[in-house]
Amino acid sequence: MQISLPEKRYYGIGEVAEAFGVNTSLIRFWEKEFDILKPKKNAKGNRKFTPEDIKNLELIYHLVKERGFTLEGAKIHLKENKKKTLDTFEIIRKLEGIKAELLKIKDQL
Repeated sequence: MQISLPEKRYYGIGEVAEAFGVNTSLIRFWEKEFDILKPKKNAKGNRKFTPEDIKNLELIYHLVKERGFTLEGAKIHLKENKKKTLDTFEIIRKLEGIKAELLKIKDQL
């Protein structure tokens, strides 16, 4: 899944939820469940996600929604195999980007 967000320091929860195609409540729930998500909160309690949080959300989305892990399974997988999981996820992301570019080139022909 390709996430298209503009380059910013902080993203609002609405922007993040729209980019992933999920409800904001799911993002809030994942924040409570996964320790790697630490969005900044302002005085009013609004969540602001950093680009690092977005990468972690992409990884969680990949494990839970695309690969079909349960929440407990995703937590265990991240704790035990975080480095291997991140490497595999980065490779998949790069290959999906290449595929999208090739399909764009094919459509232009």
